[in-house]
Amino acid sequence: MRKQRSKNFFAVSAPVDLLLNVYFLILALVCVLPVLLVLAVSFTSEQSLYNDGYRFIPKFWSLDAYRYLFADFHVVLRAYGVTIFAAVAGSVLAVLTQALYAYPLSRRDFPFKAVFSIIILITMLFSGGLAPFYYIYVKVLHFQDTLWALIMPGLTGGFAIFMIRTFFRQTIPFEVIESAKMDGAKEFRIFLRIVLPLSLPVLATMLLFSVIGYWNDFFNCLLFINNEKLYNLQFLMQKALINLQFLQTNFQHLEAQSGKSSFADIPSETIRMAMAVVGMGPIVLTYPFFQKYFVKGLTVGAVKG
Repeated sequence: MRKQRSKNFFAVSAPVDLLLNVYFLILALVCVLPVLLVLAVSFTSEQSLYNDGYRFIPKFWSLDAYRYLFADFHVVLRAYGVTIFAAVAGSVLAVLTQALYAYPLSRRDFPFKAVFSIIILITMLFSGGLAPFYYIYVKVLHFQDTLWALIMPGLTGGFAIFMIRTFFRQTIPFEVIESAKMDGAKEFRIFLRIVLPLSLPVLATMLLFSVIGYWNDFFNCLLFINNEKLYNLQFLMQKALINLQFLQTNFQHLEAQSGKSSFADIPSETIRMAMAVVGMGPIVLTYPFFQKYFVKGLTVGAVKG
């Protein structure tokens, strides 16, 4: 009888179930429709956009925005390569570094866990500022114009460390670790063979957050990279957008000096949407691979006892 009651505890009536489905359908449309609109506008003729406005189905299709954007295809492809390498390598190193820091904090027999918890908490509350940040990476570590400048700043994060620590505490019984130690396993063996395999949900969630952070980063490239061959995709798009705004503002003067009239024909609005599509495409495709771990990893610490 108790089992039957527990099974029906979360049951809802048909009208409530219908309302919930309609609500989530509306919520999904609110999230998806803006992306579809951006995609449609990126394939719209610039003149049609000015005449007809934003439409989900353009009256006149055009690839002008992508032609301007991929005028130098090799530069964009190289920027994609830099971004993918930084996102993949940086995310793997970041999750491994965060897990290595969080694991001792989750152990009840680690005597200095309070000290190291306070240290990482201070980094969440206070910042040294941009000048020391730049000086350390350029003058001390000499990471300027290297891929390490795009990877190292994102290796640690207080939020991720505390999330992983909480997951370790609540999911991995201390008795399992003690049993492994009694069988002769060392700390790194316990960490690699027991802790990490049991922590896939939170590690996958933090990996997704890290990938998104590395993919969208352009500030570190702005600070540390002068070599055009090491530009990542977001900084390249940002630079192209700045150049586009400059051409729009000064096209009359440039036209008078160069004798060309092509500056006024640049698809200004549609190229912005094309940049958004190019920038978000690959990162959107990675989400389904993490989806099954995402909810479980985010709800860590929500249920106690």
